[in-house]
Amino acid sequence: MKLRTCVRPDGRFRYGIHKPAYDVANLRHDTNIQPLGKTGEDHTVDNRCNYPEGDIHVKDADWIFEIPNPLPFRGSTFLDKEWADNSRITPEKMTLGGRKPLSLSSTLRAEGIEEELLTKLPPPLLLSLATCSTDGDDLIRLAESSCEMVRDQNGTVSGLRYVKSGARLLPVIHDHDLYEAVANNPALPDHYKRIMVIRPGAQGGSEIVGESGMMQGFDSHVFEYLRRNSYIAGGHYAANMADDAIRYATSELSRDDIQSLRHLYYQRTYQRLAAQLGLHGFSKDELAAAGGLESLRLRILTELKKKDPVENGTLWGWNFGFDYAPSRYRLHASHQQVHQQYALSPGEVDLYDEGCEKSSGQMPAFGCGDMVAEVIEHYLEEYQSDFFTDYIDCIRNNQRMDGRKDSSASLTVWEDEQVMLFVPKAQTSQWELQLMVTAESGGKKVGNIVEANQQVRRSLDLGILHAQQVLAALGARMVTSIEYSKRIGGKEMNSQRLLYSFLPRLPESPGAFSEAQLRFINGHYPEDFSARCREQISS
Repeated sequence: MKLRTCVRPDGRFRYGIHKPAYDVANLRHDTNIQPLGKTGEDHTVDNRCNYPEGDIHVKDADWIFEIPNPLPFRGSTFLDKEWADNSRITPEKMTLGGRKPLSLSSTLRAEGIEEELLTKLPPPLLLSLATCSTDGDDLIRLAESSCEMVRDQNGTVSGLRYVKSGARLLPVIHDHDLYEAVANNPALPDHYKRIMVIRPGAQGGSEIVGESGMMQGFDSHVFEYLRRNSYIAGGHYAANMADDAIRYATSELSRDDIQSLRHLYYQRTYQRLAAQLGLHGFSKDELAAAGGLESLRLRILTELKKKDPVENGTLWGWNFGFDYAPSRYRLHASHQQVHQQYALSPGEVDLYDEGCEKSSGQMPAFGCGDMVAEVIEHYLEEYQSDFFTDYIDCIRNNQRMDGRKDSSASLTVWEDEQVMLFVPKAQTSQWELQLMVTAESGGKKVGNIVEANQQVRRSLDLGILHAQQVLAALGARMVTSIEYSKRIGGKEMNSQRLLYSFLPRLPESPGAFSEAQLRFINGHYPEDFSARCREQISS
C-alpha cells in the first residue's frame, strides 16, 4: 500500500483495526493515597485506584478503527469502537442543543437591581453576555455602550458617530471586540444590525461591484464587495446578504438566497475568465440572466481549446458562524451574517531565492484542488484505475465497519441526477459532509464551475443548501465550507470531479495536537451519521 487512501479499484473501502493488548511496567516509587470526598452515605472516597501495585496488564482495550482518508493529504480518521457502538444505539445524541434563553435585564429587574449595572460588568462578562444573551434589551444596552451612536429628531438611533483620522472618517468605537460580538448576535434587533455592520459602508470602504436578487428572478438580495488588499493576490470578492435581506442563520436561507449568492460567484468567475481570453460583446444584463451566463460559459469553453488563462484556479469558501470566548479568542468567522468568498488564483507565481527584486523563475501557485489532481495521478500510477470512478463505486458499495446487517450501510444523504451529498468514510470533522458532482457535461467529468452546465450549477446550489440546513437542524452553529476544483483549461483534461467539503466545528472538538498531525478523532460510524442526516432531510 504505497498510496494512503481507503479507496480501492474493487469498489470496497479499506481500513485498519487496532485491537490493543499490552503490558505496562510500573515504575512508580511512592504511594500517596488521599481522600477525594464522601459518598451520599458519608463513606470516604479516595484515590486508591490511581496507585496500583505491580505491573499493569491490559488484555482487551477498546478497538480503534484507522481509516485513511480517500484524499491522502487529509490524513486519517481514528474511530473508537465503543463510542461508535453507543452512538449507533442512541443516534439522537448526534444533536447539539439550541441557544437557551438568557436575559440579564430580566434577572436584574426581578431582583430589584438597577439595570445600569449591566454595562458596568467586567469586560469578560460583557463579552460573554454579548455572545450568549437572547434578550434584545440586553444587547441594545451593550451595543450603545460599545460605540457612539447618533439619533434622529424622534430620538431613534439612526447611525454611528464618525471622527476624522488623517484623511479617513472612522466610527467612534469604544470596545471593538464587544462591538463585534453584539453586532453578530442574532438576537440583536435588525435595526441595530443594519447600523452597526450590514448597511453598505458600515464595515469600511469596500466597493460594491455586483448585485443579485430580483434581477435574476430571485426573492433575495445580495451585494458583491471587492476586497482589495486581500491575502489572495489580485483581491477577492465577498457576497454578503444585503441590508433588506438579513440572514443570521442557515436555517433562514431559502433556495433563492443560495442561488443568488452563488450566481455572483459564477458571474464574477466567467466575467474575469472572458476578459483574460479576450472575449467581448456581452452586457451586464446578459451576465445577470441565467441564459446569458450559460451562453458566456460555452464561449469560454470554446476559447479554452485555443489558450489557457493566466488565472486558472477557482477559490470558493464560506465561514458560517461567529463566536467570541470571554478571553477574547475569536472562535470562527469574522461575522455571523451569511456570506461567501471567492476568487481566481494564478497557475504560477514568480520565484525568488533572496530579496524581492530579481526573480529566478516560476513555481506553481497553490490551489487546494491541485492536491486532488496529484492524488488522481498517483492513484492511476499505482492501480491503473481512475480514482473518482472507484471512489463513487466504494460509496455505492459501502459496508459497515462493525459488520452489522441490521443497520443502514448507506453513506448517501441526498442526491439527484447531477450531484451526490454524502458522509465521507473518513470524516475530518466529526460531522463532515461532502458534495460531489457525479454527472458529466459535454461528455466529460465536471471538475470546476466552468465545466458545470446550468443544470449542474442548480444542483450544486441545492446540494449546498441541503448540507447547510441539515447541519443547522442538528444544531451546528459554525461550519467551514470549501471547494476542491480542477484547474481551468489545460491541454490534458484529467478525471477530477468538483468536490465540496462542509466542516462543522463542534463544542468539544476544538482542534489540537491530534488534528495538527492530521489525526482526526471520531465517535460514531459514518453510516449512522448519514442516517441521522437523512432524517433531517425528510423532516
